[in-house]
Amino acid sequence: MENIALIESFSEFKDDKFIDRVTLMSILEDVFRNALKKKFGSDDNFDIIINPDKGDLEIWRNRIVVGDGEVEDDNQEISLTAAQKIEPDFEVGEDVSEEVKLIDLGRRSILALRQNLISKIHEHDNTNIYKQFKELEGEIYTAEVHHIRHRAIIMLDDEGNEIILPKDRQIPSDFFRKGENVRGVIESVELKGNKPSIIMSRTSPLFLEKLFESEIPEVFDGLITVKKVVRIPGEKAKVAVDSYDDRIDPVGACVGMKGSRIHGIVRELGNENIDVINYTNNVQLYITRALSPAKVTSIKINDEGSRAEVMLRPEEVSKAIGRGGHNIRLAGQLTGYEIDVFREGVEEDVELTEFTDEIDSWIIEEFSKIGLDTAKSILEQDLADLVKRTDLEEETVSEVLKILKSEFED
Repeated sequence: MENIALIESFSEFKDDKFIDRVTLMSILEDVFRNALKKKFGSDDNFDIIINPDKGDLEIWRNRIVVGDGEVEDDNQEISLTAAQKIEPDFEVGEDVSEEVKLIDLGRRSILALRQNLISKIHEHDNTNIYKQFKELEGEIYTAEVHHIRHRAIIMLDDEGNEIILPKDRQIPSDFFRKGENVRGVIESVELKGNKPSIIMSRTSPLFLEKLFESEIPEVFDGLITVKKVVRIPGEKAKVAVDSYDDRIDPVGACVGMKGSRIHGIVRELGNENIDVINYTNNVQLYITRALSPAKVTSIKINDEGSRAEVMLRPEEVSKAIGRGGHNIRLAGQLTGYEIDVFREGVEEDVELTEFTDEIDSWIIEEFSKIGLDTAKSILEQDLADLVKRTDLEEETVSEVLKILKSEFED
């Protein structure tokens, strides 16, 4: 096999999207020098000339002519008789350059050389893919579903790069088919061995923030700032927005006429309920807005500045807590305050923990999960609604109601 024929078999690498000609030449020379070292013990006296455009390669070995019988190193020296077979007028002490054909290395060495080249090309590609996606961390990206597994969806982008969407980074209502395009935010990029691991997320608050940036021109242009995003993926989210231009209504601009602007974002997130609120440095006003749609009567911030006591009319309490306690939990995360809800006008009430002699602790915990931690807060609720909102049997809830009612009857 001639050198040019072998190089033509490597031509597939010439068009590699990540390798420029200079880098390719450097990789090729490195691979061939390693092969020469294995064959001859040293590559110091070899010249390698590569032209990847034409696909040709020349290897020349340089040796010094010594007298017959004086050769001590076959790789560095050549006898006068052998040299004169190459060129009759060679003399002792002169340098001889002789072309080495790759076929002289042996077919096994050529096969190893090719495998080494492929390995180095892939290593180079993986490093560049890692760098490319590392710069995309935190940005929205689209890829096509290639394979669906139990714990993750494997996707490929237009360049054939593999992107992983783990199960716990999928919105609960997500359902994808092979060939379908999926949007998410590049959450993390790591090198595992020599291969980049690219993780996408659709549950990250950053995904919602970036959707606002891509779907709402004023956010993209910087006229509106997204201050904070908190989410219960697929259920509910709260987004605090602000504008330094008093002429712009940040909430109105984000929601749009009859919700026209935010509708696409809601649909992308599996009909996640999104509350957009005006950010403010006024803590009490901020907490009031965060508890929307409930109407707050008054707020008291504790001395440590970490807990807020919120007073509401009885009919507003369930709105403040929200289904499954989502509203009050997100309001707390958004504002950074532990929020305690109190009913206006309710003078006498009893903490549920006072009933541990009659009601099991795990049952009390179930009520606390949905924001009901006093006797009257439970008595104000409908039996069927309590069964639906908790993980308790109707018989259990009925027994709890009976115990609580007897407390006030007494």
